[in-house]
Amino acid sequence: MDLQAGAAIATALAVGLAAIGAGVGDGLVTGKTVESIARQPEARGVLQTTMFISVGLIEALPIIAVVLAFMLFGKIG
Repeated sequence: MDLQAGAAIATALAVGLAAIGAGVGDGLVTGKTVESIARQPEARGVLQTTMFISVGLIEALPIIAVVLAFMLFGKIG
């Protein structure tokens, strides 16, 4: 296997694992927020704001992984 094929596999793994991690994190945050709103409906605004900030931070991970993976792939490929 040549270096370019290895770089392609590493790029795919980095992007795929980051996407899986973000999906799990988003699901956990959203599920807990819905559960919290069901328990205390009066706190809905604060909980949703915190959830949206958390989801935004979680979604930054796959974006950074994609950028880094393609930068490294460009150096090798």
